[in-house]
Amino acid sequence: MRYTTLVEVAHRVAATPKRSEKVGLLADLLASVLADDAPMVVGLLVGEPLQGRMGVGWATLTQVWAASTAAVSPEVTIRDVDATLTLLAGLAGEGSQRERERVLAQLMQRLTTDEQRHLAMVLSGEMHQGASQGVVADAIAKAAGVPAAALRRAAMLMGDLGAAASVALRGESLEVGLTPGVGVQPMLASTAATVADALAEVGAASVEWKLDGARVQVHRRGDDVRVFTRSLREISGAVPEVVRAVLAVPAQQFVLDGEALGLDEDGNPLKFQDSMSAGSALRPFFFDALFVGGHSLIDEPLHVRKAALAATLPADLLLPTIDVQPGTALASTAADEFAAAALAAGHEGVMVKALASPYQAGRRGAAWRKVKPVHTLDLVVLAAEWGHGRRTGWLSNLHLGARGADGAFVMVGKTFKGLTDELLRWQTEALQRLAIGTEGIVCHVRPELVVEIAVDGVQRSTRYPGGVALRFARVRRYRPDKSAAEADTIERVQAML
Repeated sequence: MRYTTLVEVAHRVAATPKRSEKVGLLADLLASVLADDAPMVVGLLVGEPLQGRMGVGWATLTQVWAASTAAVSPEVTIRDVDATLTLLAGLAGEGSQRERERVLAQLMQRLTTDEQRHLAMVLSGEMHQGASQGVVADAIAKAAGVPAAALRRAAMLMGDLGAAASVALRGESLEVGLTPGVGVQPMLASTAATVADALAEVGAASVEWKLDGARVQVHRRGDDVRVFTRSLREISGAVPEVVRAVLAVPAQQFVLDGEALGLDEDGNPLKFQDSMSAGSALRPFFFDALFVGGHSLIDEPLHVRKAALAATLPADLLLPTIDVQPGTALASTAADEFAAAALAAGHEGVMVKALASPYQAGRRGAAWRKVKPVHTLDLVVLAAEWGHGRRTGWLSNLHLGARGADGAFVMVGKTFKGLTDELLRWQTEALQRLAIGTEGIVCHVRPELVVEIAVDGVQRSTRYPGGVALRFARVRRYRPDKSAAEADTIERVQAML
């Protein structure tokens, strides 16, 4: 299959807001894919290539992209792209950066303008075309003529949507079981504004501390322990403290879901960025059991899984939790006090989970709700990127800056989230009036518009000159009542570390 075929479909998918149309377009594409090529195609559609991280940063990408002349006609195949990404992923050591630039430039020169833009989104991790894993999973099921629920379950248990696509498109059985040692896609949570709102939505619930650590899934078979990240990358060798803690447990076979967190000398939690640099000092805390003693528990309700977890692990490896039956003032008060204690201990907030819910791996469902404080910053728009697909013709992805001590503005992140169609139209007109130059798809503007941005926090970053980057930034509203001189300072942003 030629890469342009995938890019054209991705463009059409991005242009329609209707989920059913997205699924139909993707199903037609996938029905024409060879089963062996399905993992490559799925990875490029959802912006998660098989090779994972390839060491191509934003600076390298934009530099190579800007210097590359686009091909006039499409000729590159999906396998050509995949082979180049595999080559990039394998480069390491002295001279690898220069070679990485050469290999990437060689591919970029062979791509059309639309293909270049799509590849850039894949490599930058900024794929926002509306083809989420859930949409693509439904499309695979439709193309293969299998029940969507069966396809999603197979993808969950195989830990790989592309691998499940290959099986389905070959017409093979999707009846696969949970196997210790094979990473399982993690269950994800939606958000709720307050604990009371979350309880109203999920009913009888387990309320748990939400740590600002790294999601880990631990598999044990005797003396063999494997630790996977949220993206199912194995990191067993990098977290010996986690492995030692698990090997000290008397039970010999299990699969657990939890968080690994760095602690300081007084036992206080480190921030996410510091936990990630803590390496071998990470401590595991578990909140779910997927497999214990030879039996899969993913179809069991949460209260059964919690009981199995408590019977398997010592108390110091368990995440603090309480069970709440909503509907009474006492229950609501207990949940609120529990959430306040989590914040006071330096954690992010709480998770509220339906006690009757099975483990819906790979899905962001309504059964789990995360509740944590939202921080806002008033930042200045420094530039915006022209959108594509549904956002073609609109300035979309915003470049955001905080006020520096010398009156200049320091970039701290980007976001395209939270923008309604109405806001996109207004923003495009307003920013074009402030335009001072263009660079590829980026429109640079005079730093005058102040926008209120909601963030989950900030983290250390070498990507931006201020040394910090926003976490999960989204637009709340523009602030016409504020001048750029009243925007938040880089010191305030840095203080959020």
